[in-house]
Amino acid sequence: MGLFDRLKRVVGANLNDLVSKAEDPEKMLEQAILEMQEDMVKLRQGVAQTIAAQKRTEKQYNDGQNEINKWQRNAQLAIQKGDENLARQALERKKTYTDTSAALKASLDQQSTQVETLKRNLIQLESKISEAKTKKEMLKARITTAKAQEQLQGMVSGMSTSSAMSAFERMEEKVLMQEARAQSGAELANVDLETQFAQLESGSDVDDELAALKASLAPAPEPKLLTPEQTSTAPPTQPTSTAKSTEPVDAELEALRKQLDNL
Repeated sequence: MGLFDRLKRVVGANLNDLVSKAEDPEKMLEQAILEMQEDMVKLRQGVAQTIAAQKRTEKQYNDGQNEINKWQRNAQLAIQKGDENLARQALERKKTYTDTSAALKASLDQQSTQVETLKRNLIQLESKISEAKTKKEMLKARITTAKAQEQLQGMVSGMSTSSAMSAFERMEEKVLMQEARAQSGAELANVDLETQFAQLESGSDVDDELAALKASLAPAPEPKLLTPEQTSTAPPTQPTSTAKSTEPVDAELEALRKQLDNL
């Protein structure tokens, strides 16, 4: 393949690509219908011209038939009058009109066929134009829908779904953290409340036990002083042994107090 052939092919391919890109379907449909309507106008003009020619030919043919009949009557009249030479001239004139009428009849038949064909073509073209208009409206609706879908697809594809979803995930995580903090706070409040009640219960037991222990270890009441009369009759007391017996009790009570303070 020569260089010029290759260059021609490249230029032709680029031109075809440019033309394809420049083609607007809606405009192309409008242009196609306009061209069809122009063809229909031309076809109607052709049909009208053919019908006019047919009418002229038909008139000429009818006029020729009238002339044939006239010269036929003239020839008969000449024969009746005994003028054969005049009758011959009338018949020759009749033959001329007869030949012309035959040619006109053939042309008239041909024109009639052409008119019928053109009329059928005109009807078919009108039907095609009507069908084309209907298809054009349908294709325009499809084009509009396709453009809307294309725009919507472009909008959807242009959206950053990953960032949007990550934002939703972050917000959801924050909500979960807040819920967890609220739940832990409620649990800690319940724990503190239970701890306080437990301390109250334990403190009450210790206090009761301390009170009982104090009551059991309380010193005996001091003896009442005796009058001289009672002293003379009362038996002698033993102060030494009583003092010795209360010293260990006081020490144990002090130890218990220290233990309770350390609790």
